[in-house]
Parts: sequence; C-alpha cells; structure tokens
Amino acid sequence: MYKNYNMSQLTLPLDIEVLIPKNDIAYFVNQIVETIPNEEFYEFTHARGASSYHPKLMLKIILYSYTQSVFFGRRIERLRLTCDLIYNLAKLFD
Repeated sequence: MYKNYNMSQLTLPLDIEVLIPKNDIAYFVNQIVETIPNEEFYEFTHARGASSYHPKLMLKIILYSYTQSVFFGRRIERLRLTCDLIYNLAKLFD
C-alpha cells in the first residue's frame, strides 16, 4: 500500500493548488500528473514491506526537478527542501 496521498486536504480543508501560482511550471506539472488515472499505477502496488510514497507524488517531484535542470537524487532532495513550489507539491509527505 501507499502512504496517504491527498492533494486536497491538510489539517484543515485546503486545496494545495492555491499555494502554487497558475503561471508556474509546478502548476502545470501538477495538472498533467493528476490527469493520469490511478489504474496506471496499480502495478507498483506491493503487499509487503514499508508503505511507499504514491507514484503520482514521486512523478511530480521528478518532473518538476527535470524542468529545473536538476537530475540527481541528492540535488532533487535539496531542491525539494529549498523550493517552495516543489515543497507545496509534496507538502503532506515530509
């Protein structure tokens, strides 16, 4: 199973998309990935081991990082911690 993944709610009912400017690439990455049906990710589901992050979340982080010319894991993590836009994409999973 995956860790809980809900882009529409934090502690209070809040749509995270309002934190991302509509003219930013992070907004478009989010829109594109959200159009992918969840059925496409069922093959990544596993029953054993620790729960993993949802593939949509990971895809958003990777695609946004690639648009910023960041291609390596540790640099992607540094970008995730320092960039507010990518932080908002992954806000629930820190």
